[in-house]
Amino acid sequence: MAVVAGVVFFAVRALLALFPALTVGHPIKKWAAGAALFAAAFYLLLSGAEVATQRSFFMTAVVLIAVMVDRRAVTFRTLAVAALIVLVIAPEALVHPSFQMSFAATLGLVALVQIGMPRLMASPDHSATARVALWGGREIAMLVMASLVAGLATTPYAAFHFHRVTPYGLLANLAAMPVVSAVVMPAGLLGLLAMPFGFDGLFWWLMGLGIDWMIVVTQWVAALPGAVGRMAAFGTGPMILASAGLILLGLLRTPLRWSGVAMLLLATIWAVRVPQPDVLVSANGRNVAVRGGDGRLHLMRSARDAFLVREWLAADADARTATDASLADGVSCDGSGCVTQGPGGFIALATQAEALEDDCERAALIVTAQSVPLGCAAPVIDAERLRRHGALMLRRTGGSFAIDAVKPDGIDRPWSPAVPGDTESETVLRIPGASRPAVDATPAEADVQGDD
Repeated sequence: MAVVAGVVFFAVRALLALFPALTVGHPIKKWAAGAALFAAAFYLLLSGAEVATQRSFFMTAVVLIAVMVDRRAVTFRTLAVAALIVLVIAPEALVHPSFQMSFAATLGLVALVQIGMPRLMASPDHSATARVALWGGREIAMLVMASLVAGLATTPYAAFHFHRVTPYGLLANLAAMPVVSAVVMPAGLLGLLAMPFGFDGLFWWLMGLGIDWMIVVTQWVAALPGAVGRMAAFGTGPMILASAGLILLGLLRTPLRWSGVAMLLLATIWAVRVPQPDVLVSANGRNVAVRGGDGRLHLMRSARDAFLVREWLAADADARTATDASLADGVSCDGSGCVTQGPGGFIALATQAEALEDDCERAALIVTAQSVPLGCAAPVIDAERLRRHGALMLRRTGGSFAIDAVKPDGIDRPWSPAVPGDTESETVLRIPGASRPAVDATPAEADVQGDD
């Protein structure tokens, strides 16, 4: 968006500057800003108007309007206005990674423009720094700093949503961005302008060369050792703390801003120390992942769901694929179900009723859609519980499993309405045939008592 608006702005202004009468008597800079605003709006419609593109358009529009009314363009107010506009149009965008990452990156870049750029440009005219600047040193330094700041600002959100960090993002940006800005985007714009006249072939060829270069760069960077860092899933607490740290670091002008660095460090420590689940149960109960003695997840399943398994592995910072044979290590299956060794004993996935009699005597936990016989001593996660609570994540705590549900008790939302009986908070999970119910570890979490 910035390249599109920038190219149009400077091209229109340069063309108008060729006519001295216009330059002297008319505000050609404001006219160029108006043309750039029109081009940015056209690009917004052409691109599909995703949230990230909306954010870019509103930011660009506020900047161009500021130029047209003789106000300072790049400020935190510009960012705030753009955020408010996006949230008024689509409030749900607040929890989307595109909104969070794009505004975090822009916050860092605005802070860089207002704090870092003046210092970088303040060197004496007759010095070694000035000679370096003459050869493009300042521009290279600003590109490095912009890529580094934007990459660091988006890292917490990439780790939270995608469970990945990219340590070589700066290297990829340095190699690809100059070509994107100088070749790909200008060629694309010129191709659109030349298309009605049939002269667009040359520009698409030039654009293709730039895209080929981008592909070469991405493949090279992706092949470097450690190019993809994996991050296990963590809760919203570390992300909120990291967001607060970024805000303090970007907005404050006093030395108090460095408290944001401390908050980021605390958020990082908090995120890496979040305990990982011992058992994962899919919403339909047909896929169960159990953490084995090797610390990795092992899969019991009665149905194939590659997407679900891929997401489980990504959230566990596991580089294996959904088709990896090692997922079935230690898992024994027959026509009645599967069993594997888990925390506290055997975990069973029973697909047939005849398997339950043996599982009730031996298993530390049973997942099944079948009717559980009376007198079953093992804790059971059945179809009714999955219907009420959705997918489950269990952690072994002493003699019980603490459960985190996708849909906890009492939750009633327009997009996830409560089912009958779901508005009453369930504080115990009753084990069929047991002499006493399992008691919650906390009022907010139900526990499944283990078979001691």
